[in-house]
Parts: sequence; structure tokens; C-alpha cells
Amino acid sequence: MTTQELQQAFEQAYGRKAEKIYFAPGRVNLIGEHTDYNGGCVFPCALSFGAWLLIAKNNDKVLRFRSLNMPQVYEIALDAIKPQADRAWCNYSLGCMEIIHRRHPEAKLESGYDLLYYGNVPAGAGLSSSAAMEVVTARAFTEEMGWKDADDKKYRTELALIGQACEHEYAGVMCGIMDQFASAQGKKDHAIYLNCDTLDFEHVPVKLNGIKVVITNTHSPHHLDSGAYNDRVRQCKTAVEQICKVKPIKFLAELSPEDWETVESAITDPIAKKRARHVVGEVARTSAAVEALKKGEIEYFGELMTASHISLRDDYEVTGPELDALAEAAWQVDGVLGSRMTGGGFGGCTVSLVRDEAIDAFKKFVGEEYEKKTGLKADFYVAEIGDGVMRLA
Repeated sequence: MTTQELQQAFEQAYGRKAEKIYFAPGRVNLIGEHTDYNGGCVFPCALSFGAWLLIAKNNDKVLRFRSLNMPQVYEIALDAIKPQADRAWCNYSLGCMEIIHRRHPEAKLESGYDLLYYGNVPAGAGLSSSAAMEVVTARAFTEEMGWKDADDKKYRTELALIGQACEHEYAGVMCGIMDQFASAQGKKDHAIYLNCDTLDFEHVPVKLNGIKVVITNTHSPHHLDSGAYNDRVRQCKTAVEQICKVKPIKFLAELSPEDWETVESAITDPIAKKRARHVVGEVARTSAAVEALKKGEIEYFGELMTASHISLRDDYEVTGPELDALAEAAWQVDGVLGSRMTGGGFGGCTVSLVRDEAIDAFKKFVGEEYEKKTGLKADFYVAEIGDGVMRLA
């Protein structure tokens, strides 16, 4: 939808124009999966689709929530901000508002607001629709509540941290920082090489001459809140605890592949060992992939993407039949340099590097093979790498 169409929707909902409009993007992670909460590096980029938020103050001391994507409408008094029952979608917004004040006590919500959200991130695709909603809310309400760091880089990092805290406390998903960070710190035509422990990062130009990043949606929605994601977090913690008996570490990402050979036997839990093996290998693959991109070694980058998927399938066990069907079909297409699942897994999307001349054949073959194996139809998006959160009007 255009900004004008969104304004018209706001007027239809509330009988007046929105005062401000904000946008925050979704993200796709090129490589580095399930490393973020293990203290490792990731390599995401912001996308051109995401979440929009239109707001206007009201005189009623209430927050009114509407979404063009959700039928539920909420009205909540300013003095009653707390998580709503039944996993209400407005919890993402309420959480950000409460956390802004907690982290910055001088920031106060002194007026009611009418809010309208719209998102065009495909639902359940694992492209961070929730992170986009959190970050766009944090951007709007840090401003409305009277707090903003003069240092733009630090400010954007704080928006990501607010969003992550919201995900933990209001959605119950113990995610790492990657999704919110990419939405806040994204830069057009660049990916973000982010150390999730220190939050140090580098914008790396994505120069893929004659090659496109293609996202393929399984239409088998992922469910991070199903418990499987949090299980992986616990299993990695178990691995760290057992490794600490022979080598003190805080995160699995501290281990090099050479270190792994010396500490692997300390992990007596076989499931935890598989999870740890993926993390150690994925951290090394991500570092190698970033260097390959900087050197223009795109074919090697693609090989590392494929190796990432195999590890996520065999050791981390977060792919499932739908994601595997997409990736395995992609690997058979001439002109595909690499393909892997992206995001938390358990459904969602794959990301592939595809030569321009092979894109039509890729869509046809992968789409047909996927439907044959799963009975589902895939959707394909040629990704545009965009900027991070911004105020539009």
C-alpha cells in the first residue's frame, strides 16, 4: 500500500488524519542461523517490505489499536498497560511502550494515541514480521515519550534491544538480537555482519553482479512459540555447562572448529552435542562467507549457504520436510549457487543465490518439485535490500 492509501485507511478508522507515519523492515538472514543467542555472528539484511505504523494523539487517555492485517481491535487505558490475554497482537506494542519507560524512566506516555498498523511481510514466513512491528513501535514511541539518543548508531541499537526485550517478556520467545537489530540498523544494498555478544557490527556491501537473492516461502508457517525454539536455547546451555567442566566458556560461539575437537567428548548429552556442533560450525561458516563476499567469491559463498542448511537439517533439526524439499530442489537447478533455510526454522522460507538467467527455471522447477512432494504451493520473492527503521512523515 502507498502512504496515501494508508492515510486513507487511518481516516476511515479514526475519522481524522494520522500525525506521523513510521516504517520498519523485515529481514532475511543470508547465513549464520541459531548463532545469535549463542554469542556468535550473523549476516542478515533488511528487506524492502516490513511494518508501517500511523499514529495520532487523542484526548481520551486510551490507546486504540487497529491493524489492516488483523480483525481484532483493542482499546486499553494508559494506566492499565499490561500483557493482554489470548496472545493479543497488541502485546508487541504494549511491551515496547512499557519497556521504553523501564529502560528510560524519564520517558513517559502522557497522552492517549490512535494507532494503525499494516504489514506486508508474508505471514508466518520467518522474515521477522514481529521484529518489524516491535522496532517500528519502539521508534515511534521513544520519540513520543521524549527519549532519543543523539548518537544515531547507539539509538538504533537501543531500539533493537527494546524490541528483543518485548519478544522475551510479552511473546515468550527467548530470541537473540538479530531480527530486531537488522530491522533497526539495516542499510540499503548492505548486509550486517553482527557480533551478537558485543553488538559490534559492520555494514558489508552486497555486490552480486548478475545474481539475485531469491526468497521462497513454504507456506508452512513457522511457530517459534511452539516450544521447539526455546528447547534449542536450553540444549545449547546444557552443552555450555558440560563443556565448562574442561574449558571455561560463556557461549558456544567462543569455540573454533579446532577447539571443538578437544571439548566434544565433554558433552555427554547426545542431543546437546549435535546442537553445539552446528553452532560451532555455523560460526565458522559465517565468518568464511563474509570474507568470500568481500573478495567477490560468490560461488564459495553459495557453497557455505548449502552447508549451513545441511547442518541445520542434520544437527540442529529445525528444517522439516517443507524447507528440505525447497532446498533440495534448488540444489538441482543449474545457476543456483546455494540455498538454505533462513530464520528460526520449523517452516518459513529458504534463501537462495540464483543467476539472473536461471530465475525463471528456478521458480518453475522448485515450485513443481515442492508441490509434488508436499502438496503446497511456494511463493517466490526477488529480494531488495533496504534501509532500517525510519519516520516517513
